[in-house]
Amino acid sequence: MADKMTPEQRHRCMSHIKGRDTKPELVVRRWLWHQGFRYRLYVKSLPGRPDIVMRKWRTVIMVNGCFWHGHDCNKRRPSTNAQFWQDKITRNRERDAHNQALLRAAGWHVIVIWECQLSAKNRVQTLRELDIILSRIILAQNGSRLQPQSYSMGLEDEETATAAEATTPYGNTK
Repeated sequence: MADKMTPEQRHRCMSHIKGRDTKPELVVRRWLWHQGFRYRLYVKSLPGRPDIVMRKWRTVIMVNGCFWHGHDCNKRRPSTNAQFWQDKITRNRERDAHNQALLRAAGWHVIVIWECQLSAKNRVQTLRELDIILSRIILAQNGSRLQPQSYSMGLEDEETATAAEATTPYGNTK
């Protein structure tokens, strides 16, 4: 199938796609800030320049776009220049795995949050899971030794603790 845009139009469209300060990143950053976590952004000295770095807890958070990082939820693939995109996404996935391994080897906890997990219907659950993971990391660093590891959002197989009171979606103060 031929592209509906000229190469110049396609280039202009693709050049306007942001690589930082994306909407999913901003959701996570606002939530972290309101929970009292302080962080740095895109630390150049760490492999892969992680989106969010919490030095105090030796934790990095990667907020990945489903298309660009080849998440399983994204079945759409461009029909034009398909081999280029397949190779690019494969390289991105390999680079992500390599950077995460380097971070873990250096003693960092790595949390990966996918763009689809921050959709309106999944956001509250994802942020609860993030809260649980960060709590485990903090508790482990204040007590026992927890080996640095990667966390993928989605704790379906584990029970999650709930508060005794009703919760409101993030952002509602009523």
